[in-house]
Formats: sequence, C-alpha cells, structure tokens
Amino acid sequence: MRSGKDSGPDPADGGRQARLPYCGRFAPSPTGTLHFGSLVAALASYADARAAAGRWLVRIENLDPPREVPGSADRILRALEAFGFAWDGPVLYQSERSTLYREVCEDLKRQGLAYVCSCSRKQIAARAPSGIEGPIYPGSCRRAGLVDRTGRALRLLTQEQAIDFDDRIQGPLRQRVQSEFGDFVIRRADGPFAYQLAVVVDDWQQGVNQVVRGCDLLHSSTRQIHLQRCLGAPRPGYAHLPLVLDRQGRKLSKSSADQPLDPANPLPALRAAWGFLDQPDPPAQIERLDEFWDWALANWTLARIRRTPD
Repeated sequence: MRSGKDSGPDPADGGRQARLPYCGRFAPSPTGTLHFGSLVAALASYADARAAAGRWLVRIENLDPPREVPGSADRILRALEAFGFAWDGPVLYQSERSTLYREVCEDLKRQGLAYVCSCSRKQIAARAPSGIEGPIYPGSCRRAGLVDRTGRALRLLTQEQAIDFDDRIQGPLRQRVQSEFGDFVIRRADGPFAYQLAVVVDDWQQGVNQVVRGCDLLHSSTRQIHLQRCLGAPRPGYAHLPLVLDRQGRKLSKSSADQPLDPANPLPALRAAWGFLDQPDPPAQIERLDEFWDWALANWTLARIRRTPD
C-alpha cells in the first residue's frame, strides 16, 4: 500500500469514483441480531447498488471480540438471505485482516503520519475540550517520541486544513479534523485496530466507491477522508441515511427489543423499511419476495430520502 503526506487534493474524489462501476457494501457488527435499523441500511445500500447495475458486498466488522455475540454473524447473514439480499463474492471478516492493518500502521509510523500515545481516557478527559464526539485530543504525545509497546495507542497526525465533501443525502459538510476531533486513534491501547482505520483500508482494498450508511457515522467521514489522503487511497461517494430511533429517541441497537424482524415473513418489514426511506408505496398486489425486489429496484431513487434536520 502506498502512503504519503497530505498534500491537498484527493487522488480521486467522490465525483470521479461515481464514474467507476458502482461498488457498495453493507458492513454490520456482529453484536446481536439484524434489527429494523440495520435492515433500513441494508436495503438502501443494496437498492442503490443494484439500481445502478453495481456490485454489493457484505463485510462483518468484528474488530472488538469482547463486544461480539457468538453466532450473531451467522444469524445476520441468514437473515439477509431470508430477506432476499444477494451479495457478490465472499463475506469479508475484519478479524482475519489484522496483518494488513498492522502493515498499514507501521507504514504510517515510518512516514511520520502516526505516533504512539500513552494517554489514558481519564487523562484526556481532564485536559481536553469537548467536541462533537467527546474530548478533542490535545496532542499531548505528538512530540514525545514514545516507543510502541503493549498498552499504548497509535494516533494519526491531523492537520488544521478543512475537509469538505458533499453527502448525497445530507448535503455539504466542512470540518477541520484537528480542531474538531484531534489526532485520532487508529490502534487502541488494548490492542484492537480502530474502526476508522479498518473501514478505510477495507473499502480501498475491496474497491468500494459508494458508501451508504447511517447518519450516526456522518462525522466519521472527514476523519476517514483524511486517512484516505494519507494513504493515497481514493475517496468514495457518501450517502448518510436518517436514523431509525427507538421509543426513547435513541438509535436502535442490535440488542434492542424494539421493532423485531421476522425472517419467516420478510415482506412487512421490507415494506416498512422502504417507506421509512421515503420511497413510493409498492403495489398492494405484490405478495412474493422476488416481486418486491423486482419492483423496488426499478423504482428506487435515493434523492427522495429526506435530509436529517440540523
């Protein structure tokens, strides 16, 4: 993998990527069963890819073993099949890619783009201002020259340069990663590689050029774009979906009992997910799964999806 200093323009921005054959993906974490919020994300990413005659991949994001529920990956895959999703190629498991992630981290360290950090969460919280997603790391270990060893994290060096992108649903977003998030972790102190690193590496390696996912990850996008620049990786296009919330206004989790899915009777949940995405009502006479998908893929329009209010 090539990496290099962040010199400004992306080697391939989302516009150029959009002109390549479409490749999308769905990447659940195996922390429970497939729930309605996940179904919405799967449906949107699948419909957008297939309506563009593109490829659709499935990736299991199992970077954090303590959070993984045994057997949940298989249950998620079986549920996707029961709802009529058909993916291209083998399922990729992040737990099998540690060697690649480690090589990328070592390359970033050699180029002076990442550094070792010994700060604990408690120390950071005590001295850091609050940002969009918690404390903004103040760069305490930037110039410490610490040795990389067990119990120390690895952070990506950030810059104050603004990053702009135009989300296909949410519209334009501009953020300065250094001042709004700080140098962020790409390998945790307890060992696992961070989501921000793995998702960038995997999307690049798999040729994913269109990312359709929940709006809870909107503010991860600029950090991921910064890392793409550091690696010389192309920038995919992004579309961030409105979130499905539970009765208390919180994002649904896989452990939630709200809105359970019935794989033995998939059409009601598919119709509900389709409606949540502001798509036109399918004909009432559709009674079979194949009929739903034939009609849905012919009538899908991502532009109908509402923007999440500020």
